[in-house]
Amino acid sequence: MQKYTLHRETSGQFSKLANTLMYNQEALSSLIRAPFSLANCESQILLKKSNYSSENRKTLVSALKKQYDFLSPSSLVFQNIEKLAEENTFTVTTGHQLNIASGPAYVIYKIIHCICLAEELSKKYPSYSILPVFWMATEDHDIEEVNHTTIFGKEIRWNQNQGGAVGKYELAEWEKMKNEIATFFQNNPDSEILNLLNAYDGNTVAEATKTFYHKIFERFGLIVIEPNVPELKSLFVAAMQKELKSPFVEQNVHIANEEIQRLGFTPQAFARPINLFQLSKGKRERLLDSNDHLILSKIKESPEAFSPNVMLRPAYQETILPNLVYVGGGGEISYWIQQKGIFDELGLTFPLISVRNSIQIIDATNLKKMDKLGITWVETFQSIQDIQRDFLAKNAGDELDFSNIDEAFLKLSSNLSKQANFFDQNMGKFVDAETNKLAKQLEMIKSKFTKQSKAQFELMMKQLEDLKTKLFPNQGLQERTESFFTFCKDGNFSAKMDLIKEMMDPFEKDLIVLLLD
Repeated sequence: MQKYTLHRETSGQFSKLANTLMYNQEALSSLIRAPFSLANCESQILLKKSNYSSENRKTLVSALKKQYDFLSPSSLVFQNIEKLAEENTFTVTTGHQLNIASGPAYVIYKIIHCICLAEELSKKYPSYSILPVFWMATEDHDIEEVNHTTIFGKEIRWNQNQGGAVGKYELAEWEKMKNEIATFFQNNPDSEILNLLNAYDGNTVAEATKTFYHKIFERFGLIVIEPNVPELKSLFVAAMQKELKSPFVEQNVHIANEEIQRLGFTPQAFARPINLFQLSKGKRERLLDSNDHLILSKIKESPEAFSPNVMLRPAYQETILPNLVYVGGGGEISYWIQQKGIFDELGLTFPLISVRNSIQIIDATNLKKMDKLGITWVETFQSIQDIQRDFLAKNAGDELDFSNIDEAFLKLSSNLSKQANFFDQNMGKFVDAETNKLAKQLEMIKSKFTKQSKAQFELMMKQLEDLKTKLFPNQGLQERTESFFTFCKDGNFSAKMDLIKEMMDPFEKDLIVLLLD
């Protein structure tokens, strides 16, 4: 395996805001506590230590032990849960919706990134224990975002209409989807992936997801947390009641959005007057009435019946965890820069925010195709039009080399302009207009030459299109579409994951490109 890096702006795959979050958080200093860096982690530790209670630690440890009752956690995971009771233990957290069978590869990548960052910080600050945590977004109700996975270019869907929080969904008809995924690895009956598919099991999607990720990451001590439980929600009662009594979230997000726009960016989202949902069997409904005293009482009595939306969820997370850094993708992190005012009003320590590594994998099959077509991995990041144009320029011969024609036309235009301006200004304008017409006609002639040449190279043009689609499905990086299973053709999940972990660097800012020999 060969590792390369590419500046994210050069890749053309990331937004302006995402690139700023990765390369220049200093420019967003009015929206965050401090830029993410190894040096700033020490001050973050001290701040969180002074602003996270021992009562919250006890509640967290108790809740996690109950959640792991049915799993019999590995000794390392159990040790890590016990460590959370100690005042010198902190977390690095990432999270995601409950994608079926892991979803796109980047979900695996950001968990590995989180683990690597926790390991690096533990080395840098040995007097503290810093642990990786995966936050399951079990309360999310957008099933269409998570009910499918793509393996080797084929989308496999789990069609359900159960409704409500996805974490509460029963695993109805999961066997059908599991068997469909298993067919990709049927030539490897001892495949590790088949065992992982069997590990995706439980009474609900939340239980299955927890079991699945525990099976994959337990050897790294990853703690998988289910936040939608009464014990943990009780820690957030005051914040939820405050949200009902006054529109403090909406007000603070509005202020943040004005600052984001002043800095030249577009806000990721807008807050509502009330940023809470009410949960019931098969439903997750927005709260609309802020003056209902019965709801205020119910929040205290049954906090698990209420769910923060995307604008309030980060504050819930940072209330219940002794967290230092949140790791996420550029789009996901964009929500966090809208949050600091909310944290300040609730008296919470705003975490450092870290954009995860992005990885583009080019396997041996596609490398052979690239070699045959004579293009490099860097060139694959261009648009298909530019790739084809450059290919034709390199391979079509002198008939597509217009440099002499362009040079001659430029010289002719310049001479005509000088000659015309010698007479008067109107003549100069006339000549400029006519030469512009000639330039357009010349471009049409060149375009016809190119079209004719393309026809001669039609097969290779199609091969270039197929290659581009394979490497950039839906015009994005593979990690956003393809399951990590796609990169485990032999069914050996752990070996591929270990290779990825070895190549990861939680302080690398550029896109990582891996060439699999």
